[in-house]
Amino acid sequence: MRIRLLGAPQIERDGHPVVGPRGHKAWALLAYLLLSRAPSSRQRLSALLFEDAEDPLGVLRWNLAELRRVLGQPGALRGDPVELALGPDTASDVDELLSAKGVLEIAACERLGRELLEGLSFAASPLLDAWLMIERQRLAAAARAHLYERAQIELGAGRPASAAHIAQRLVEAYPLDQEGHELLVRSLVATGDRRAAIARVEACEQLIVRELGVAASRRIRAALPAEELPRPAAISTVASVRAQLETGRASIAAGAVETGLDCLARACAAAPACGDDYLHARAQLALGSALVHARMEHGQGAVALHAAAELAERTGARDIAATALRELGFVDVVAGRRERATALLERAAAAAGDSDEELASIVGLRGVNLSDAARYEEAFECFDESIERATRVGNRRQTAWSSAFLGRAYLLTGRLAAAREALEQSLELGDEENWIAFVPMPEALLAHVDVAEGRVDAARAALEHAYTLACQVADPCWEAVACRGFGILEANANRRAQALTWLDDSLSRCTRVANPYQWVHGWILDAACDIADNDERVGRWIEELESLAARMGMRELVVRAYVHRGRRGDPAAAQAARSLAADIANPALRL
Repeated sequence: MRIRLLGAPQIERDGHPVVGPRGHKAWALLAYLLLSRAPSSRQRLSALLFEDAEDPLGVLRWNLAELRRVLGQPGALRGDPVELALGPDTASDVDELLSAKGVLEIAACERLGRELLEGLSFAASPLLDAWLMIERQRLAAAARAHLYERAQIELGAGRPASAAHIAQRLVEAYPLDQEGHELLVRSLVATGDRRAAIARVEACEQLIVRELGVAASRRIRAALPAEELPRPAAISTVASVRAQLETGRASIAAGAVETGLDCLARACAAAPACGDDYLHARAQLALGSALVHARMEHGQGAVALHAAAELAERTGARDIAATALRELGFVDVVAGRRERATALLERAAAAAGDSDEELASIVGLRGVNLSDAARYEEAFECFDESIERATRVGNRRQTAWSSAFLGRAYLLTGRLAAAREALEQSLELGDEENWIAFVPMPEALLAHVDVAEGRVDAARAALEHAYTLACQVADPCWEAVACRGFGILEANANRRAQALTWLDDSLSRCTRVANPYQWVHGWILDAACDIADNDERVGRWIEELESLAARMGMRELVVRAYVHRGRRGDPAAAQAARSLAADIANPALRL
């Protein structure tokens, strides 16, 4: 039996459609139960779906019975809370989409892009309608992530025609997604069809101007290859590839990023002719990591990292596979692709075996992914494990990094003393390691603790130092967080105009790169909505926060978006905020 909820809902038995349940809300009930992380009480289900009925619990009982009848499973959907308990031969498209350990195969990707419960709406039930909107955006983002990753895998494996086919599917399903257009252009270039690539660039530029009223990202046209002068023939020997690899790494470490990337790209291009897959995997890993971290080119970097992971797994190089998969997990955490990040980090952990060094990084990233989704208690466990493993092997930088994000989670949950302790430890380790590029992060977060505790002078001094340092190392994420802190200081001093100037600057900084840390973007939008009051921009900011948070699975920020709507006179939004907040274990989330 297959339950299809993407597109027009349908149930199939042995490949043949069966008559569905009577009533649209039965489909909504089935979707809610399949998509919930934990069983829901009958009281909550009846309030969500049937609040306007004379006997909500009675209507719920009837709908559960109707679903059991249609599914032919009398033991399912019983109890309080209601347990799914579907038979082992029952599958659903939404579960496959969200729980896939690996990226979906090409045939499965072809079916993506349809809306959850297509054609159904529940305007008379505002709580249900809010839930459906959020889940539609989350599932659409998950589908996009599978298409995007599959196209990257195909391109990295040297199958550009297949990559172009999937990227075309991505562009058709999500036409305003500029990353998809960029990937399609790169895929077409790799097939050698320069004319089609140019046509795609021009079509995308026209579309973005027409639909959004802004210029398309310059990265799309930059994906076209420049007319290059002839180069000397490459020497494809193991020794020459190793030399290019070593030179590339050394150049990037010395700050000569473009020279280093050129050397690493040459190493990757020459490596296949050597017949040494292990060396090729090392080169692809080095190139991918450099693109992601040194130039923040996450799309291009992911293509190389997928190639590194595939080569490493084929040759049994588990250490390279673990690192490549962990780096891919990092990319997805930053982009807010929750389920794909979880799947990649699980694969990375399996490849890492019992390596405390690698597992400390993997588990730390898992904690960030969980805390971004407001799953704080699970995140705390991950950060504690990461710090313990990093300390065991003397990896002080990983200890500092995980301590900083542990402190952030404590800050977000209102545990200010614990946040200060973790962030001060992180900052101390960062200073001892002379890790200049990292120090702005814990310092800017520690300043937010000072703000919350009313230590105005200490907060301002820390923010000034963190901001200046972040600007020096050109880190837009932590520049933006420091600006957010300045904005809150100004708001607390009743200087709203200055506060909004800082927050507007903060938003510009965090989004000036093609691949911003989406949680930081949402956190700043939340602060802007909180302070804006009757500013003409607040409506746009709330809409942006709601859409971003729903797509990226940032549950607490979804609640905050509804809180802001409620404060502007929308009682249904305020009710939805209270309902959604019930699933989040955060004592600081008071509504």
